[in-house]
Amino acid sequence: MDIEYIYEWFRFADRNLGIAEHLEATYHPKPLEDICFNCHQSAEKYLKGYLIYHSSAMPPRTHNLMELSALCAVYDGCFKELAKACSSLNLYAISPKYPQEIYIDEALMKKALRYAAEIKAFPPFAELRAKLNQEDGDA
Repeated sequence: MDIEYIYEWFRFADRNLGIAEHLEATYHPKPLEDICFNCHQSAEKYLKGYLIYHSSAMPPRTHNLMELSALCAVYDGCFKELAKACSSLNLYAISPKYPQEIYIDEALMKKALRYAAEIKAFPPFAELRAKLNQEDGDA
């Protein structure tokens, strides 16, 4: 397993969340759809990075966070705790391309940011980061 490759998945996830937070903090009016889309993308990449680490194979080509978290739950049952966050963020899997495709208000956007931050802080991801750091140091 290529540790650097898994780090890349986590770095991309961090970047998507950082983009969402930057857009929320600096743009007025806030690009709600773009913020929510990046929150979804962040969660998707954390989940896929975790799957790659545990299966040494590419994860399924899906944007469905519920499906990805269920696959992660095979390795750690606590992923079931992410069901509410994943279900909510699934709404933003594909960035709306046209006005009024989906309704997003500021409250939904703030919830998406909160859920994405919770996923980033989820203990199995912190444990994986620590393990990768240890394996990287052993190499």
